[in-house]
Amino acid sequence: MLHNFGSINLDHVYRVPHLVRPGETLASDDYRIGLGGKGANQSLAMARAGGRVCHWGRLGRQDAWARDTLSRAGVDVSRVNLLDEPSGHAIIQVDEQAENAIILFPGANHGFRRADLNELVAATQPGDWLLTQNECLGLATLIPLADDHGLKIAFNPAPMSAEVLGLPLSRCRLLFVNRSEAAGLTGLALDAGADALLDALAAQLPATEVVLTLGGEGAWYQQGDQRLFQPALPVKAVDTTGAGDTFIGYYMAARQARLPGGECLKRAATAAALAVQRPGAAESIPDLAEVERALQGETS
Repeated sequence: MLHNFGSINLDHVYRVPHLVRPGETLASDDYRIGLGGKGANQSLAMARAGGRVCHWGRLGRQDAWARDTLSRAGVDVSRVNLLDEPSGHAIIQVDEQAENAIILFPGANHGFRRADLNELVAATQPGDWLLTQNECLGLATLIPLADDHGLKIAFNPAPMSAEVLGLPLSRCRLLFVNRSEAAGLTGLALDAGADALLDALAAQLPATEVVLTLGGEGAWYQQGDQRLFQPALPVKAVDTTGAGDTFIGYYMAARQARLPGGECLKRAATAAALAVQRPGAAESIPDLAEVERALQGETS
């Protein structure tokens, strides 16, 4: 089983001709509200990929529909608590080039206490996976607690912050990073090449597996001296929101199914390529049948 300690947000998405500039008032061409948050997106993606995932989260009682959406997709939501406080939410701009800018309000996602974390970890089995991101408080407590309990930890340090550098990352089995997150962890420049980023991560975290996602430049897997590369699929992006979360969910589902490393990368990249061709975050995540058809199309 995989347990996902992750954010659940309401996404307020605005389509704009360009990202708003300082002092500018800009009319939006479209507005939608939907399920979001890196945690919820990754749980949803994993469930749609056929994986077994239990989400750990906090949500305002008035937004119970978001929990129901996860449940209908096959996510175990028995550890999602409804509370009398505001849910987390995000204000998302998406421009005509499919780039986005996001303002995040954490809300209920920041309400976990140490007692909550102790209870959640105690209910797991050693050998289970714990997936987490950087949108909920308590990681400095949770990571050692989970590792001592025998959980295998996968961490996506998004959004990247200075606090991440103080976390016990060497206790993580697997690290998912994009270019900016890898640069933030290693101190390298944003335009550093994949080899330089991977070399620096290997030197910093020699026992940790790394998946480095580079958008249109493809994705890499690294463990020790082993490196695997997956080219990006040539598609026209409409909205990149949630693409990284789709990748992670599908990757972890493929790993749970004990598929080879190259196949995990390929499935994840295919799912992400399908997701960027649609607007939205959660609603853009493809189901397994769509990904299977896309994979068969590549090989036929």
